[in-house]
Amino acid sequence: MDNRPLEERFDEAVDIANTMTQASLPQDVQLRLYALYKQSTLGRATHRFVYPQDLRNAFKMNAWIQINHLTQDEAKEQYIQAIMELAQKKSK
Repeated sequence: MDNRPLEERFDEAVDIANTMTQASLPQDVQLRLYALYKQSTLGRATHRFVYPQDLRNAFKMNAWIQINHLTQDEAKEQYIQAIMELAQKKSK
């Protein structure tokens, strides 16, 4: 178990995520990471989706709305866990 502060572990996970390419991740994983990051940094999705013809952003907003029940700290923990698991798989 990593006993460092949550913010420090989250920042490290963000740094690791920034080294990953979108092409290396399935789209469902990309959406999950996007949603967790947004929930972690901005909190609940309160934005109304204005352009329904923009399918990409509709999927992103939907993914974020689906995890609105998580607190920002819970989202950070899940983001950290997801990134670390992906990094471990990549290193094998």
